[in-house]
Amino acid sequence: MAEDREAKISFISKDEITCPVCETVFHREELHSGSGRLIAGDITEELQRLYEPSVKYGNIYPLAYQATVCPECWYASMDKDFLLVPEMVRGAVIEDREKRIADTELIFPSIDFHEPRGLVSGAASQYLVLRCYGYFSKEFSPTMKQGITSLRTSWLLDHLHDKSPGEHYDWLAQLFKKKALFLYTEAFKREQAGKETLSGIKNFGPDTDKNYGYEGALYLVALLQLKYGSTTDSEVRNVALQDAKRTIAKVFGLGRSSKSRPGPLLAHARNIYNRIGKELNEIDD
Repeated sequence: MAEDREAKISFISKDEITCPVCETVFHREELHSGSGRLIAGDITEELQRLYEPSVKYGNIYPLAYQATVCPECWYASMDKDFLLVPEMVRGAVIEDREKRIADTELIFPSIDFHEPRGLVSGAASQYLVLRCYGYFSKEFSPTMKQGITSLRTSWLLDHLHDKSPGEHYDWLAQLFKKKALFLYTEAFKREQAGKETLSGIKNFGPDTDKNYGYEGALYLVALLQLKYGSTTDSEVRNVALQDAKRTIAKVFGLGRSSKSRPGPLLAHARNIYNRIGKELNEIDD
């Protein structure tokens, strides 16, 4: 039994949480830290931190545990916002309960948030966060937070595809990455139009171990446009890539003006800048 306890990767917090929507009292599942559970690996070009499997604990996916989800009504958000859902929309959130659960189960069947999280329920939890931020008001920066959680959902789906390659999780992951492109782009449009602030975000992530800030979000707009933007109309594609190239140039400018900018971001940005330039040259030819 002692060995079983030591090998656990998560635990149930003693702190009680009362769902602000349906008033269910529950306890969050938290990741254990230390003892070699998380072995940090590379950072991908999408700014996702990868972790090496350990001999004792195997693969661990920290993002699967980040979202706070009410196990009864399936209202969800990033941890710090969970209790702050605006009072005026709580009725709408509870009215949407059955549809929210049904829509989630269409993508992620047989989920039970009373049980310990796995990859499927972890991906479902991020999807629920994406959905529920539609209820939050503009001061919470909901569109950007939806973009972040859409990208996080796609990463967990990528991991599911690695484990079960015949289940079409790769197709779903690409859909969520395209959704992330739309949401990141829309968030910046809303900020520029004065419709929604980005000041409600303290950590742009997009993963949880490193905050790449505003410039990281700019970089992701360009990267996602390159990888997942529409390719059906070459003229539209050309304009979108030109915009993406200018966005990457902004990241370079930020990088030259301050030595504090994170090196991995600048290295990836230079690579993406060159790839965009190469495709633009091919379009011109």
